[in-house]
This record gives sequence, C-alpha cells and structure tokens, in this order.
Amino acid sequence: MASYSSNHLRLLSYTKLLTSHVNNGRHHQALSLFQHIHSSLSQCLDPFIFPLALKSSSFLRRPDIGASIHALAVKSSFVNSPFVACGLVDLYGKCVSIFSARQVFDEIPERNVVVWNSMISLYTHSKDMQSALNLFNAMDFPPNASTFNTIIMGFSEMENGIFDTLKFYRKMQETNIHPNLITLLGLLRAFVSVSALHLIKELHAFSIRNDIYPNSHLSSGLVEAYGRCGCLEKARFVFDSIKQKDVVAWSSLISAYALHGQAGKALETFEQMESQNVRADEITFLGVLKACSHAGLADVALMYFSRMNDHYGVGPNSDHFACLVDVLSRAGRLHEAYEVLRKMSTKATAKAWGALLGACCTFGEVDLAEISGRALLEIEPNNPANYVLLARIYGGWGRYEEAEKVRSEMVKRGINVSPGSSWVA
Repeated sequence: MASYSSNHLRLLSYTKLLTSHVNNGRHHQALSLFQHIHSSLSQCLDPFIFPLALKSSSFLRRPDIGASIHALAVKSSFVNSPFVACGLVDLYGKCVSIFSARQVFDEIPERNVVVWNSMISLYTHSKDMQSALNLFNAMDFPPNASTFNTIIMGFSEMENGIFDTLKFYRKMQETNIHPNLITLLGLLRAFVSVSALHLIKELHAFSIRNDIYPNSHLSSGLVEAYGRCGCLEKARFVFDSIKQKDVVAWSSLISAYALHGQAGKALETFEQMESQNVRADEITFLGVLKACSHAGLADVALMYFSRMNDHYGVGPNSDHFACLVDVLSRAGRLHEAYEVLRKMSTKATAKAWGALLGACCTFGEVDLAEISGRALLEIEPNNPANYVLLARIYGGWGRYEEAEKVRSEMVKRGINVSPGSSWVA
C-alpha cells in the first residue's frame, strides 16, 4: 500500500513536469520524460499523461513515436479514454492523414463531444467542409459552442463563405447555445472578407451588450474591420479604447490608414508605436511599406525596408518585396526596382513583376517590360491576361512579329481569353 502511494505521488510529480514541458514547447524533453515514466512506473500509469506525449509527438511530426504511444495505450487499456482518443485523432490527422484519423475515430467505442470536435476540426482545417458537416449531422452527442465555432471558423475562411457562416450561426442560435468570443472572431472574419459594415456594427454592438467587448483580440479585429470598410474614425475610436495595445492592434490601425492612402497618419502611428516600445513585426512593416507605396515615398520606403531587417531583425517576405518594387516603379526608378527583383531572397510574385511591367508601360521602358512580361508568363503560364498584355505591349511598340508569337503560344497552350479580362484590373 505504501509503495502504491509512493508511486502515485511520483506519477503526480512527473505529470506536472510533463505538462510544463509540453506547455512551454519543450517537446523533446517531454517525450524523454514520458519514456522514463513508462520504464519506471509502468504499473501505475494513468490516461492523463498519454495526451501530453501525443501532443509533443504531433508537434514534432513524429508519427512513429505516436504509434508507439498508441500501442502502449492499447496495452494499458486506456485507448477508450476520451482524453487519449482525442490525442490520437489529432496526431494521426496532423502527422499521417485525415483518412487515418477517421479510422481511429471510427474505432473509438465511446466518443464524447471533445473527440467529435477534434475530428470535425481536422476536416475544417483541411477545407473539407462537406465532411465536417456530415460528421456534425451524425453526432450522437450534443454539440457544444466549440463544435459550432469550429465549423463557423471553417466557413469564414472559405471563399464566399459568408452565407454558410451566417446560416450555421443561425443554427447555433436555434440550439440555444450562446455565442462566445471565438464565435464572434469567426463571424468577424467572414464579415471583413466582404466588407459587410452593417454586420460588423451589429457584431460590435452584440459584443458590448454581452460583456465580450472589450477584448484585445476582438478589438484588434474590429480596428481592421472598420479600417477595411473605410470607417477610419471608428477604427481609431476602437483602437483608443484598447488599454493594453499590442503589436496586432498597432498594425491593424497602420494598415487601415495605409489602405486608404493616409500615409502620413500611418507613419505617424508607427512612430507612436515605437515610442511605446512595442516591437514591430512583419505585418506592421507591410502596412508601413504599403503606405509609402500609395504616397510615392520611395526613399522613405527604402529606409523602412532597411530598418526592418537591420534594426528589428524581421526578414522580408515576397509581400514586402512586392511593395518595395511597387513604390520604386511608381517613382520611375525602374532599374532599381528590377535590381530588387533580381536579388530578392524569395521567389518574386506575379504582383511584383506586374507592378514593374505596368510602370515600364507608363515610362516607355521596352527592355524591362519584355523581361517583366516573360517573367509573368513563367509564373502564371495559364493566365490569359499575361499573354494579352505582353502581345499588346509588343504591338504598341510596332513589334508585330513578337506580338503574333505570343498569341500563337497562347493558342498552342489552349488558353482562352475570358471576355473583359485584364491583368491590370
């Protein structure tokens, strides 16, 4: 009896340490500790340590270790525990395949709502909303707010998913399950995607009436939402109401000003952010560079682009490079823009080459226009607008033979022009 009590206390101590490792991202240490627990306390294991080890296996993308833990759970008769079952479904879905996760799910004899939610979440993350809905309709356990939130969030990330999002939200209301913060964040994402200002205002009012607002995540989302819709005063009002402004809130306001051409306010906001010792990230700098681009501030953009890497240690991605190319191109500094494209550390996007091509047409730079046009054809070989634009450029400069070659290449590839299509548009 004393030995059992001693082992039980050791297991509790190990479980606390294992939880700390997992929660703080020390996944290698977590798996080493789990192996030690198994070897030293194999007769006293409980189902609560298995999900922790499975989570670390999933994070490290080690399905082989996860499979061993699965076998041990079966041997220890813990595989029917909802906690273990949920961890197994998540592991196989993230590290093997959705099909494998569904096989594990189907073999679980007693599934609680957490297990159902785990499988539904895997479907929504893989954009398979139909399978998520089919599984929801097959539930033999009452859904909870997390069930609805998972599907609402999934629909909100789909193109033109706002109607399905609203439809499922109505279903949630009919079930008398009260929306929470996660529900509103999912709805807000859908509303922003179509700039549905009246729905954004309704959501804001609902959050106030139900004591969900203010919340930092929701407030930052509302700043972005009002900014996307052009309600900059409303965006600023929400921003000013945030007590602890993090980088997301500051970046949302900077992006809102940049989107509507108010470069001065965007850059002023960035300076205020620096004065508050909030460290900018890649999203912040993307807003700053867009503000410079819309205002034609090429030298200012170059300065911020340099500071981004040298002072903040933020490596530029393709969107940052596209903004820099755009602002240089608009200023007529075409060869500088081309050098940025030629030397950039990531693969140039169609957006970046398109910005240079458009400026080349404006400023009559024939050679760079041809290079840009050909680069676009390589990146998007099936986009008819690229062929049409390049052929028009050749034709406009009297190079009819090259124009005809582009059209012939288009026909050879079987690419048809959509009526009214244009790359520039």
